[in-house]
Amino acid sequence: MGRTDRASRVIAAPPATVYAALLDRESLEAWLPPDGMRGRVEQWDPRPGGGFRMVLTYLDPADSPGKTSDATDVVDVEFAALVPPERVVQRAVFEADDPSYAGTMTMTWHLAAAGDGTEVTVTASGVPPGIGQAVHEAGMASSLANLATCVEAAD
Repeated sequence: MGRTDRASRVIAAPPATVYAALLDRESLEAWLPPDGMRGRVEQWDPRPGGGFRMVLTYLDPADSPGKTSDATDVVDVEFAALVPPERVVQRAVFEADDPSYAGTMTMTWHLAAAGDGTEVTVTASGVPPGIGQAVHEAGMASSLANLATCVEAAD
């Protein structure tokens, strides 16, 4: 059910550094929200079967009404698989009354050594139909750019 969206980027940091940023609460709050949003993690349990709850707030909700409220997207994420430093699989469920956002979206973050860096590919499967593909892929690319900024500065 749903479609599959993808984004990819080579990041100038080793896979272990990138993987650590995928499982660090403060890092995740900094890099995961795409341009035009900020994020706050409310619950955090970074282990297989654990997960997190994130509140994403639109900086200008007039152009992008939220799924949960006019200004927010709230998402509950389970860590379905953690394979250091190669892969993180998440199952995400949006808190929304609109059935077009219902269902579980699986986000797979795949990390592969690429020269002196890491190619990070994020694949979202089972994307709810209420999420526009172009907007979603642009958001994932924005998150990857933020991730690069976060880990390249720290490395």
